[in-house]
Amino acid sequence: MSTDHLTYHRPSGNIQRAASKVPEVTVYFWIIKVLTTGMGETASDLLAHVLGPIPAVGLGGAGLVVALAAQFAVRRYVAWVYWTAIVMVSVFGTMAADVLHVGLGVSYALATPFFLAALAAVLVLWYRSEGTLSIHGIRTRRRETFYWAAVLATFALGTAAGDLTATIGLGYLGSAVLYAAAIAVPAVAHRWGGLNAVAAFWAAYVLTRPLGASVADWMAVGGGRGGLGLGLGPVTLSWTVAILGFVGHLAVSRKDTRPDVTP
Repeated sequence: MSTDHLTYHRPSGNIQRAASKVPEVTVYFWIIKVLTTGMGETASDLLAHVLGPIPAVGLGGAGLVVALAAQFAVRRYVAWVYWTAIVMVSVFGTMAADVLHVGLGVSYALATPFFLAALAAVLVLWYRSEGTLSIHGIRTRRRETFYWAAVLATFALGTAAGDLTATIGLGYLGSAVLYAAAIAVPAVAHRWGGLNAVAAFWAAYVLTRPLGASVADWMAVGGGRGGLGLGLGPVTLSWTVAILGFVGHLAVSRKDTRPDVTP
């Protein structure tokens, strides 16, 4: 799914001369995105189990700050830097949803609309400020700030939504099937139904989170919970290796960058 078709852009000389800070939307983008969601889910649970909830949240928060600082520091998209930030957003986004549910006792039925409202607020503020929600315009500090705020909100929302469907009877495998079907809807609506490319992108982006997390949880949890029982550690490690392989390929091939964009 691409977000090339935009209805409105605010022209800016600085934007045209600056290099993009995010990758092009290719099949690699969606593969790695799903992998990071699953890895973030199991890594968050693993850290909480090994370190305890409070140290895990502190470590995840520190990792997120460092990763985002590196992402904001670079002048253009760098595969390793960008996807490290996405991984840390995934880990911390899971923790944010879990803290709201476990720590504060907020049900997933309430947490899901809460994070949906937070995401909507970020997108509304972004559009009112910049006149576009296209990721192709992430070439200024302000747009990059809006982008990462939206990304963090999507991960927290997806975590809460995935846990909600898993706990109301669908289970992890059922949730994975549900979200696999749901993620095809914006793609089909964009291709044949006239749905705006930007709206289709963000809808699919949100749905990748519960999809990847549901699959990873299904692989990790025991048979008593309807899973394969592979364990949090092995699932986290295997998905991390897959992420490293795909990101390494992109770092070398640069298949997710536009050759005509210069800093």
